[in-house]
Amino acid sequence: MSEFKLHHLVTELIEHLGSRASPEWCVENLQKDSAATSLSSYNHVTQSCIRQLARKSPDPQSFIAKYEELKAKDTDCLRPFVQLLSVISEDRKLKEYLQKNAKKATTELQNPQVSQGSIGSISGAVADSKVIENVTTKDLPRIRIRLQKEAEIALGKRTLPSSKRENQGKARHPNYHSPVMPNWNNVRPNMNLDFITDHSGPALFSAPLGPIPVCSQESMLLEDILSCLEGAEGDYIVPDPLQGPYETRMFSISESVDPSLREFTEKILPLASHYSMVMRFIQEKSQFEYGQVNHALTAAMTALMKDYMVFVAQLETAHRKGSFTLHKLWFFIQPTLHTMEILANIASTISKSGAKGGKVLSLLHERTSSYTGDPTGQELCLYLTQKACVPYMEILEKWVYKGVICDPYQEFLVEDNEVIQKEELPLDYSADYWEKRYTIRRERIPVFLERVADVILRTGKYLNVIRQCGKNVKSPQAEEIVYTIKKRQYVEAIEKAYHFASITLLQLLMQENDLMGRLRSVKHYFLLDQGDFIVQFMDSCEAELSKNIDDIVPTRLESLLELALRTSAANGDPYKDDMRTELLPYDLMFQMFKILSIETDEEKEYRLPSDKLQLLGLESFSFGYEVKWPVSLVLNRRAIACYQMIFRHLFYCKHVERLLCRVWICNKVAKSFALRAAKTYASAFALRQRMLNCVQNLEYYMMVEVIEPNWVTFFSSINKVNNVDDVLVCHSDFLDNCLKDCMLTNPTLLRTVNKLMAVCVQFCHFIQVFALETPPPSPEHQSTMACDSDSFEQSIAKFNLQFTAVLVGLLDKISELGRENNGEKLLNVLYRLDFNTFYTEQLERLCTDRPMVENGKEGTSG
Repeated sequence: MSEFKLHHLVTELIEHLGSRASPEWCVENLQKDSAATSLSSYNHVTQSCIRQLARKSPDPQSFIAKYEELKAKDTDCLRPFVQLLSVISEDRKLKEYLQKNAKKATTELQNPQVSQGSIGSISGAVADSKVIENVTTKDLPRIRIRLQKEAEIALGKRTLPSSKRENQGKARHPNYHSPVMPNWNNVRPNMNLDFITDHSGPALFSAPLGPIPVCSQESMLLEDILSCLEGAEGDYIVPDPLQGPYETRMFSISESVDPSLREFTEKILPLASHYSMVMRFIQEKSQFEYGQVNHALTAAMTALMKDYMVFVAQLETAHRKGSFTLHKLWFFIQPTLHTMEILANIASTISKSGAKGGKVLSLLHERTSSYTGDPTGQELCLYLTQKACVPYMEILEKWVYKGVICDPYQEFLVEDNEVIQKEELPLDYSADYWEKRYTIRRERIPVFLERVADVILRTGKYLNVIRQCGKNVKSPQAEEIVYTIKKRQYVEAIEKAYHFASITLLQLLMQENDLMGRLRSVKHYFLLDQGDFIVQFMDSCEAELSKNIDDIVPTRLESLLELALRTSAANGDPYKDDMRTELLPYDLMFQMFKILSIETDEEKEYRLPSDKLQLLGLESFSFGYEVKWPVSLVLNRRAIACYQMIFRHLFYCKHVERLLCRVWICNKVAKSFALRAAKTYASAFALRQRMLNCVQNLEYYMMVEVIEPNWVTFFSSINKVNNVDDVLVCHSDFLDNCLKDCMLTNPTLLRTVNKLMAVCVQFCHFIQVFALETPPPSPEHQSTMACDSDSFEQSIAKFNLQFTAVLVGLLDKISELGRENNGEKLLNVLYRLDFNTFYTEQLERLCTDRPMVENGKEGTSG
């Protein structure tokens, strides 16, 4: 498993468990443990875990029997699972935690309407909701075609015989229908190459052999034994009915046979049992639904069985010539007995485990490696493994050299989850394409390809993207991939193919499609990097965006955006024509809290229909961006949604700053007032300046101290990447860090900042009302205009108190985060807004009063 994949899984696990552990520390320990653990110590640890779990089990014998059964079937991940159970059984706190979560999960299963799944990340949730919202009437024909196709496939499933339906549902590609073969073994049992056992009760033998001399008995037994070696019952040796479809065939020998001959016969009959097992395996696994790997394996076994039948014919010839005895037969069959025993063991293991595809190859590889001290057995297993690998390696070659999956029986380690046809591919492919179109099926990975499974997945994905861009893909170093015991040959071939695919796709994105130019363009507009453009746009659109969302004309916004792009420095951007305007049916607060409240008690509060929200254009406005394939792999729906959330946050802060600047301009008329009248506005001027300083410092922090450093880090990282997956990781990290440091992922901070902006907006509206009159209003007029009969000074004092309380609350929460994490970047906001310790005294008083308030609450509740 790659380090990135391991880090991603560990991070998800830590978030799900609500732990505060460092993912890097966990990954480092896991890598140390895996590097230090040898195979012998690994087996020893597993055995000690089995003994420990058996002692704690209510029924130790049943537990050990179940383990041996799963071990015989070569169940995936059995050893790690046993070790996990051992760790859980030793940790009392962990057991209690799992029991509590199990009860909670049971409750949710009984009440599925309470919790409707989980979404791991902010961007994922936004993208999913947005996909639904963006469905228009133009999409209906394409959706209807897809539904018809799926309905036809489902109808095909229902028309199959019930005995085949389940197997084919698991064993075929969605667009492939495997032929239904008649069950000849049951319909016409005489066509069966195995024994026919239609008798019930005790075995029926011919006349007793007691009166016949021993030498004649031996000749008759040889006839029966040679018949049994070819799958036909004899007169004095009869096959018993099978106890199960994959059980070993047993035989009954007539009681009248001489004891010495009987004992010798029992030593030879296992060869007939092995023959029976192998023939049953060949006949069953040759059916279509068992896959190409099993087909190739049965073909190789069939070739060996032809040699076996020739050998039996030679034995019959020797018997016909006379002077052939059981001792000679026992001597001649020794090499064949060993070979047939290996074939029978392989057939039994594969049949009992229900293996197909990669799992069959894993079993064969392990069996080949286990015969290290037996050259003959290892050569046989190597022959079978190489033959069985041929169809699998052909699929692998097409995937790593062309980016095409031809896997009709779903055996390959990479699964194609696409439903629509190539000609229906949308230009704005969502992130689901990269993450869900092609996925690894761990149970199909052969053991010898496990180390390079992720490399194989990425190689084909890269080539597939290149093909869909209309480029011809032909690897210059395409060579045949052949299975060998040593991994070097095929691993090197796969790594060469991966290097070619990754370099080709990276060049396609970076050079031909100018990915970095696209990202700079997005940064100009969504992250307010193009200063004169955003000023011109807000100047021209402010009146329109101040209306209710239902009264705004979208085409007018598009025209004003076009005008701002053409008349500002953004006119030099080659990608400016991809900019769009969007009016979302919810504000930023509702959007963020709907995401952050998933799987919490507050989730129900954010399920209100969007039409109930009375929004202004400023609250619902956002930019959109049109992206084409393959750039949409990086600038996908999720990434654009994250950019939009950051933009809406910055855009509203910029709007509040403009309101405060407008108040500053209006206040200039106070210079013409008399000194006593001007003093009336002194407290308002001071409060306005504090608000402006606060908003500007917040903007400076987000744009200069968060976005710019993260952009520089992202830009330097992007120049060092070797593949598209690293590009996606770097871009995702950039957006996640910006969302976190801009206080968008912390509900408490986001709510506080929103209150702070609301107080500033109310103050601006209040001041503008009074600024309309010159000279300053008389005290009598002030009292009629102030809210709730408050005077002008009292209203300003009220705003001052509200603003200071909210701001001090924000600084206190930031300070608290800083105490938990010394490296918290938000501390820069605290240092900027409280640079002269103006708020320090109030913060200290708040910190002193908090324990007293909490103790009072506890005393009241007690």
